[in-house]
Amino acid sequence: MKTIVKIFSLFSIILMLTSCNNKKSLQGYLVESQEKKGFITVDVPSSILQLKSTDVSKEVKETLNSIRKVNVVALPIKDNKEAYEIEKTALKTIFKENEEAYKSLMTVKAKGMNVNVFYTGDTDSIDEIIVFGYGDEVGVGIARLLGEDMNPAMVMEMIKNIKLDENSLDLKELSGVF
Repeated sequence: MKTIVKIFSLFSIILMLTSCNNKKSLQGYLVESQEKKGFITVDVPSSILQLKSTDVSKEVKETLNSIRKVNVVALPIKDNKEAYEIEKTALKTIFKENEEAYKSLMTVKAKGMNVNVFYTGDTDSIDEIIVFGYGDEVGVGIARLLGEDMNPAMVMEMIKNIKLDENSLDLKELSGVF
């Protein structure tokens, strides 16, 4: 009986040690960033997102309704090149270590900015869209769009037709990063 308990205990310890994962998650990064000096963090409820016009397709309206919220975390460069490099590297590492979870949708380089768009879920039913951007002149930032069963083509179309309720939220601080 003691042998069985020892074997079971040893097996349990081995199982726990091998299941531990040192990978840092995007969610963990976003939570930690809220406490860091110099970061701008904004959680935007879906009620603030509005269409510029009611003259859009039914699919665009459905896509807007499928969004639950948007999280934005940014670190403006403001003479803080060292922190910028650390945070940029940390985010790149998160995406590289979790590439099976965060699938690349597109990459854009323009006006000194590098922007990577990732998603989670299936290609026709996206649960999360992540926009990771950085540039030596503006800083580093990440925006996370949370929703259910979003279609990437419809999300892009919706973004073209979206406006923010400026009375409910002041995003002037973020305009330099995004």
